[in-house]
Amino acid sequence: MNMIKVLNAFWRDDNGATAIEYGLIAALVSVAVIAGASLLGVNISSLFTAIAGCMANPVAGCMTP
Repeated sequence: MNMIKVLNAFWRDDNGATAIEYGLIAALVSVAVIAGASLLGVNISSLFTAIAGCMANPVAGCMTP
């Protein structure tokens, strides 16, 4: 009878499910951060390239009045 009680308690315990849910949420957040950083990194790189080009040749029309 004692083994049946232990198995029932183990079956009803939901602490593991909560840990798995938190792990899935953390994974989703990390994927979103990586995707956002990748997109932002491309835009910042383009911006710095454009600024460097304007600094090298300011007469080319890069400066706005």
